[in-house]
Amino acid sequence: MLNAKNLIAFTLIAILSISAIFNPYTSQYLSQLKEGAIPASQMQNELYDLIVEAADRYESDPQDAKIDRVWKAMPGYNGIKVDIDASYRKMKKDKVFDERKLVFTQISPKKHLNDLPASPIYRGHPDKPMVSFLINVAWGNEYLPSMLATLKEHKIHATFFLEGRWVKENPELAKMIADGGHEVGNHSYSHPNMQTLSSEKIKEEIQKTNDIIEATTGQKPNWFGPPSGAYRDETIEIAYSYGLRTVMWTVDTIDWQKPSPQVLIQRVTTKVEPGAMILMHPTESTSKSLDTLIRELKGKNLRIGTVSKLMDEERIIKLNGLEKEDNKGQNP
Repeated sequence: MLNAKNLIAFTLIAILSISAIFNPYTSQYLSQLKEGAIPASQMQNELYDLIVEAADRYESDPQDAKIDRVWKAMPGYNGIKVDIDASYRKMKKDKVFDERKLVFTQISPKKHLNDLPASPIYRGHPDKPMVSFLINVAWGNEYLPSMLATLKEHKIHATFFLEGRWVKENPELAKMIADGGHEVGNHSYSHPNMQTLSSEKIKEEIQKTNDIIEATTGQKPNWFGPPSGAYRDETIEIAYSYGLRTVMWTVDTIDWQKPSPQVLIQRVTTKVEPGAMILMHPTESTSKSLDTLIRELKGKNLRIGTVSKLMDEERIIKLNGLEKEDNKGQNP
């Protein structure tokens, strides 16, 4: 006869054995599935349960756009949830749980960037694994073709803030930038100090630049980059009245000081975080650094896109740290 201790031990062994047999991650279970030894209804329930469990792990609430005490205007970020039934339909044919086949639905926040009052923007949402290159152009023509070639090679689009006077004098280069699929922003007409400029002069600088950029490139700017980052509250409000949000930066390459490529790359990579906007110019330092810098940022699992892409609310979905290939959620 079994004593109490032996009975308990026997019971535990039996439970563990049964658990191992039906554990969906054991080779024995998979072998039985292949041989058809496990009823289809049980397998379907196992698969459905695994999807439900994954749904709990990935569910995330949307985050509203806000005025941050430090970073000023910040965009919102979509929430996500797993569409359990759609995910099940994608997996049931193979009868195997595959995380890559999860179907996600993106949920919009209630407050968007466009709902916020006029305020400068220093960065994107800190949870979005993306950064932007802000390239201010008022000189440096000789370095633009190589920079554009590097961006094209990596299939990356940046936001170029163009000085209006420069566009007037270099229409072909301005068209080359726009034709490369890059976004174009307003960088004033004559590069003045927008902090001390009169209201009427601010309006003139912004309007003239908008007009010449649109006439030359066909693009209507949505973003304003004040020269040298100089502004006052009225500058932001006037730009906003022209449909422009004012963009500053998170990380400065300080490339106008002609740093070595190694120094420039280290300057960026040691400070960059998700949501960062990286300021640069068409300089020899940036031209020589750009290829390596892009590779380094990609190595940090950061996507690189325009300011508009950084500011949109689309959530970049990561599965086990890697971006989901069909990362196209749907907003309900």
